[in-house]
Amino acid sequence: MASTLNPNLLLAIPLAPLVGSMIAGLFGKQVGRAGAHTVTILGVLVAFVLSVMTFIDVLNGASFNATVYEWARIGELKLEIGFLVDTLTVTMMCVVTSVSLMVHIYTIGYMAEDPGYQRFFSYISLFTFSMLMLVMSNNFLQLFFGWEAVGLVSYLLIGFWYTRPTAIYANMKAFLVNRVGDFGFLLGIGLILAFTGTLNYSEVFAKANDVAALSFPGTDWRLITVACICLFIGAMGKSAQFPLHVWLPDSMEGPTPISALIHAATMVTAGIFMVSRMSPLFELSDTALSFITIIGAITALFMGFLGMIQNDIKRVVAYSTLSQLGYMTVALGVSAYPVAIFHLMTHAFFKALLFLGAGSVIMGMHHDQDMRNMGGLWKYMPITWITSLLGSLALIGTPFFSGFYSKDSIIEAVAASHLPGSGFAYFAVVASVFVTAFYSFRMYFLVFHGKERFGQAHAHDHHDAHHEEEEDSHDEHHGLAPGQKPHESPAVVTIPLILLAIPSVIIGAIAIAPMLFGEFFKQGVAFKDVIFVGENHPAMEELGHEFHGWVAMALHSFGTLPIALSALGIILAAFFYLKRPDIPEALKNRFSGVYNLLDNKYYMDKINEVVFAKGALKIGRGLWKAGDQGLIDGAVVNGSARLVGWFAGVIRFAQSGYIYHYAFAMIIGMLGLLTLFVTLNGK
Repeated sequence: MASTLNPNLLLAIPLAPLVGSMIAGLFGKQVGRAGAHTVTILGVLVAFVLSVMTFIDVLNGASFNATVYEWARIGELKLEIGFLVDTLTVTMMCVVTSVSLMVHIYTIGYMAEDPGYQRFFSYISLFTFSMLMLVMSNNFLQLFFGWEAVGLVSYLLIGFWYTRPTAIYANMKAFLVNRVGDFGFLLGIGLILAFTGTLNYSEVFAKANDVAALSFPGTDWRLITVACICLFIGAMGKSAQFPLHVWLPDSMEGPTPISALIHAATMVTAGIFMVSRMSPLFELSDTALSFITIIGAITALFMGFLGMIQNDIKRVVAYSTLSQLGYMTVALGVSAYPVAIFHLMTHAFFKALLFLGAGSVIMGMHHDQDMRNMGGLWKYMPITWITSLLGSLALIGTPFFSGFYSKDSIIEAVAASHLPGSGFAYFAVVASVFVTAFYSFRMYFLVFHGKERFGQAHAHDHHDAHHEEEEDSHDEHHGLAPGQKPHESPAVVTIPLILLAIPSVIIGAIAIAPMLFGEFFKQGVAFKDVIFVGENHPAMEELGHEFHGWVAMALHSFGTLPIALSALGIILAAFFYLKRPDIPEALKNRFSGVYNLLDNKYYMDKINEVVFAKGALKIGRGLWKAGDQGLIDGAVVNGSARLVGWFAGVIRFAQSGYIYHYAFAMIIGMLGLLTLFVTLNGK
């Protein structure tokens, strides 16, 4: 087996989806709908097959860390396109390409009637290219390119139905919030460049201990702490951590397939991947790790609370994503990097499954996504029902399901940590188990069981404005009309659901031993000085002592607090929404203050609007009035024009046209020059 991977083969992995995207985007009319989905699916399929081949090679000891293309050289600084392929990279490559492939196939059914069909396929294929460039990079420049590219495609996809004001508002909100995070990310990269003189990962990591000995100029802060927190602020924006989480629930305005691809499985995990990749830097700052732990804990618990009161099926899954991202972030904070990546992988499959299952329900309900208009769908949509149940069981951490192994490992890792903030984090992740189980099965029971509430004249007016452009021209009905029944989705929708359900059940049991306690992250790593398993912190070591196999882990869990809380959440959801639906309504009225707080999302949007949006508007207007109109237009541009005009007006009087005036001026000039000459000679 070759020890170095073929660079041409690696280059083909991101370029295949890019070619498909360009054909579908630039020649969409010529190739038609069938041509657009064929070339993009083929491109992603090629990327997936090559990623799996690369995965096998890396497991056999191969690796790659080299420049593919040198863009520019500034002194000693190289700006380059390069790949770093090790076990972390190939894990992300397989997750991105497999979920993307399922979403591409699913989209054929979901977007069948949409006028933007070719454009949509072009966008999701372009996203796959951007994400692959991000995870395969071996330098900060390419990482930042991929980082911004996935943000751009996310902006395009959230606002895909660009005739809808809510979609335009949502994509602008996502764009602006991510700019805040990206500013921090850029500052972090700038600090690393300034004090190491390089953007290459392996060269930066080689100098990490030297950087750790430095202080931030003008302060007694450690430079490594400032740089790591700046980098993590970038992750807070991209991975939607509190308080930069506000964009993700609104991003549900985009079509359901992109909710699954971008906002569950891949783009939002870019921040988790980045912190894991930068683990040699983060390991050198306990302050940064504590900051990460606390932010993740707040996100895991408080975003879960918001999912408990949502009625929109996609928004419940969106808040679930925020909560699970919080879990991953907590794992990063306690130096359990392999556990964070493990949960990232399992979550990608079951969360994509839940989003696509929600999309299937929306299709069956004629694009109504209000859960209060559903109920009893299991009889009409059996495949969607079963796959959604499997996804929900994986999400809540049911023993033997994939989510259990990763989620339980995070809880154990936090319990083993002694960093400041780990006590609060442990409370948050354990309490979140009950919250997750409650809102997940609240959604499951409201949608698939209980009384049939669809096809009624008084149905709640809340729907997925699918095909809004068509709706503008003729008022198309959304939701089931009286007498209509839901229907199971076509095979192009249900087959991806089945294929995602399989890893949602089994991948955790298969992967836990090699990923967390085996040689998985110690093989094929291109530079051997990476601290991937937190050597300075005990979480991973203590987890290893307690692990006795996947069966024993699942059996042992039945007597633990998390499983009891999970069961309590399911039982309470069943009682409230199947037996006594009057109780949630009574609680809502009794605790209206708490309900309003949750319904208004802790008033974060209002705070951002008043403090930042209006504040920024006032600052902008002040700069415009004083800076642009007063200084630039008034003083510089108009002032210089007035000065020239005044000077010309004065000089004009000397240009009379009379010869004796000019002769007199010459005599005066000569006298002046003679006087000056005599004076200077006299000295």
